[in-house]
Amino acid sequence: MKNYIAVFFCLIVSYGFSQDCTYTLQGKIIDFHDGSIIEGATVYLKNTQKFTATNATGKFSFTNLCESSYVLVISHIGCKTMEREINLKTDFYGTFTLEHHSEELEEVTVVGKSTSKKSNSLAEARLSKKTLERYSSGSLGDALKEVSGVSSINTGNAIVKPMIHGLHSSRIVIVNNGVRLQDQEWGIEHAPNVDINSAESISVIKGAGALAYASDAVGGAIVLNAKKPVLVDSLYGKTLMGFQDNGRAYNISSSLTKNYANGWFFQTNGSYKRFGDYKAPDYYLTNTGSESYAFSLEGGFKSFERGWNIFVSSVHNEIGILRASHIGAIQDLVNAINAPEPLIQDEFSYQINFPKQEVNHLILKAQYYQRFESLGKLTVQYDFQENNRLEFDRRRGDNRFKPAVDLNLTTHSFTSDFLFDSNNDWKIKTGGLFRFQKNFPDPATEVRRLIPDYNKVEVGFYTTVKHQFSDNWSFDAGFRYDFAFNNVKKFYLTSRWETLGYDVLFPHLIIRDEGTQVLVNPKLTFHNVAFSAGAVHNLTDTEKILVNYTYAKRPPNISELFSDGLHHAAARIELGDLQFEPESSNRFSLSYQVQKNKFSLEADGYVNSINNYIFLMPTGAEQTIRGSFPVWNYRQVNAIFAGIDLSTEFLFSDNWKYTMRTSYIYGQDKKNNIPIIDMPPFQIRNSIGYTNKKWSNFSSTIESEWIGKQTRFPNFNFLQYIPELDREVLVDISTPPNAYHLVHLRNSINLNWFTKTNTKLSFNIQNIFNTSYRNYLNRLRYFANEVGRTFQIQLKITY
Repeated sequence: MKNYIAVFFCLIVSYGFSQDCTYTLQGKIIDFHDGSIIEGATVYLKNTQKFTATNATGKFSFTNLCESSYVLVISHIGCKTMEREINLKTDFYGTFTLEHHSEELEEVTVVGKSTSKKSNSLAEARLSKKTLERYSSGSLGDALKEVSGVSSINTGNAIVKPMIHGLHSSRIVIVNNGVRLQDQEWGIEHAPNVDINSAESISVIKGAGALAYASDAVGGAIVLNAKKPVLVDSLYGKTLMGFQDNGRAYNISSSLTKNYANGWFFQTNGSYKRFGDYKAPDYYLTNTGSESYAFSLEGGFKSFERGWNIFVSSVHNEIGILRASHIGAIQDLVNAINAPEPLIQDEFSYQINFPKQEVNHLILKAQYYQRFESLGKLTVQYDFQENNRLEFDRRRGDNRFKPAVDLNLTTHSFTSDFLFDSNNDWKIKTGGLFRFQKNFPDPATEVRRLIPDYNKVEVGFYTTVKHQFSDNWSFDAGFRYDFAFNNVKKFYLTSRWETLGYDVLFPHLIIRDEGTQVLVNPKLTFHNVAFSAGAVHNLTDTEKILVNYTYAKRPPNISELFSDGLHHAAARIELGDLQFEPESSNRFSLSYQVQKNKFSLEADGYVNSINNYIFLMPTGAEQTIRGSFPVWNYRQVNAIFAGIDLSTEFLFSDNWKYTMRTSYIYGQDKKNNIPIIDMPPFQIRNSIGYTNKKWSNFSSTIESEWIGKQTRFPNFNFLQYIPELDREVLVDISTPPNAYHLVHLRNSINLNWFTKTNTKLSFNIQNIFNTSYRNYLNRLRYFANEVGRTFQIQLKITY
C-alpha cells in the first residue's frame, strides 16, 4: 500500500513540475468615464509576488504564468481599487476600467497620469496647467502658440485671435467649460473673451472631426477644460502675481476650491490685468494699453450615479487700438506704409483713449447628468450667453463719447447627449442641440450699422462611435446634421443696393423703400452635414499611426453676407455678398506618434480642400464724408490647404531636455492660381531646458524662435489717386515683412518661505536682444514694429 501511495505522490509532483507555465496575461487600463488611458496604475496578482505598472499606453503584462485561476488587483491614485478573477487556460488579453473618485490636489505630485482625448484619430494637443500659468498675464492666442500648427492673426498686441492650419474666426469653435463661445467671433479684430486662468488645461483639435461640438468647425476646436471636483474633504487655492516692465503691466489671479467627500463642491476664480502703452525697441506704441478683469464661480454635486453643476463666468476687456493705425483717409495709409516709425508717438501712459474696444461677456450654465446601470450616461445642459461689444472711434462734437459700433448678442442653448459606454470595446455617443440667438445693433450710435439685426435658430443632432477592434486597432466615426434659420433685417443705401446688383437679384427682399435707402428682410436657411471616419493603429507599445477623413460644411456668417460700411475698429470699408454659398471642406490627415521614456515625436500631415472658401481681400479705396478709406471685399473661391506639423522632445538626462516645434502650410486659390492671403510663414522653435530638483526644483530654458518671410502671397496692391499729390501712388498692403529671429529665456525656482504653502518664483525675458521686427499676421504691421524686450516676474503661491 505504501508503494502505491509513493507512486501516486511522485505522479502528482511530476505533473506539477511539467505544467506548461508559458502563458501570458496582458491588459489595458482606461478611465471608465471617457476611455482615456491610465498610466502608472499598479497591477498585482493576488497571493503571488508578481507586481507591475501600466506604461504610457495604459498597458501591462505578466509572462511565464501557469494554467490556474488568478485574482488581478488594479489600483491607481484617485480610483477605487478593483479585483478581477481570471481563469487562465491560454494567453489572455483584456481591457479594464477604473472609475476616478478623486483627482490630484494642487501641487500634489502624481507619477501616473490620465490623458483624455476629445477625438480618437485626429491630431490633438493639450496644454497643461503648468504651461497656462506661464501665460497668466497673456491671452488664449498667446498660449496656443505653444502648439505646432497653431498661430494667430493679430490686431496689435492685445487682440490675438487663434489660427489653426491657416483657418480662424468662424471656422474654429471655442468651448469654455462645456459652453460653445458665442462672442461675435466673425471679426478678425475680435479676440476670444475667455480667461485662461480659469482653465485646468486646454485641448486643441486640429481639424473638423470633433462633431460633438459643431459641424461648421472646418479649422478645428479649442476646448478649455474645467477643473474636476475632488471627492475628498479638502480646501485649497492658488494665487499668481506678475509684473512686466514693457507696458509696466501687473496682474493677479486667484482661485479657491472646496470639496466634500459626500460629493458637494465649490470653486471660484478671479483675475485682473492692467497694461500701459507697450514699447517697441525704439518708441512707445501709443494707446496700446488694456484693462481686463474676469470672475467665475462653479458649484454642484458629483457622484458616480448622478450629479449637477451651475457655472457663472463674467469677462470684461477694454483694449486700446494703436493711435497711429487709425487713419482718416487713404493718404494716411500711404504715409504710414512709407514711414519707418509711427506717425503718432507720445510718452508712456496707462490712459486708454479712442480708438478702443470695450467687451463684456457673460456665461450662465446649468448641467445635470444621470448614469444608468449597464447602459450609459445621460447629460443635459442649458446655457445663456450675453456679449456686448462697443467699438469707439475718434468722433467729434456731441457724438465724441458715443461708440461707433454697439452690438448686443444674446444666445440660449439647450443640449443633451447620451453616452453608451457599458461595453468596453464600443463607445457610442448621440446628442442634440437647440439654440436661439438674437443680435441687436443699437441705432443710438448714429452710425450706419455694419452688422444687421437678426434672429437665428439652430437645431442639430449627432452620433459618434468608437470601437476597439483589437489591442492594436481602433476605429472612430461620426455624423452630424445642423439646420440654421436666419431672420435678418437691414438697411441698405439705395446706391449700394443697386451697385451690387441686388435690385435685379433680390427685389423680393425689400419690405420698405425710403428713397435713399431700402429696408430688406432676408430669411436664410442652411442645412449642414458633416461626417468623419478614422483609425488608430498601434505599431508597437510606443508607436502609432492616426488616419482621418472629415467632410464638413460651414454656412457664411452674418459678417460675410451683410457687411456694408466702415468698420471703425479696422479703419476700412468692408463689403459682404448675399450670394455666398456655404463652404465645404474635405480634409485628410495622417499622423505618426512616438512616445518613449526619453524621446517623443509627433508628425502631422494634412490636406484640406475647401470649396467656396470665403476671405477678405483689399480691392481699392472709397470716398466717404470722413475721407477716403481702403475697401476690403469678401470673396469666394475654391482653395486647398496642405501642410505638416512636427514636434519632438528628447531627454538627454534627468536634467537636460531639448524641444523642437515647427510647421509649414501651403494655401492656394485654385480658381485664380494664386496664394491665399494671410497664411502663416514657415516657423521653427527650438529650446534647451535644464532642471535640477535638488536645487529647489530650479528650471531654466532658453528658446530660439525663427519666423521666415512669407514668400507666397497674393499681390493685392492697388493704385490710388492722392489729391494732395495730384497723382496716383501705389498702396502696398500686400508685401510681407522680412524674416526675424527672437530669443527668449525662462527661469523658475521654488521658495520654501512658509511651511503650509508652496511658493514658486519665475523670471522670464522675451525678445532678449530687443529685435525690431514686424509680423505678417498682424493687421497693424503697416504702422509700427512689434513689442521689444520684456522682463517678466511671476510669483505663485499655493495653499
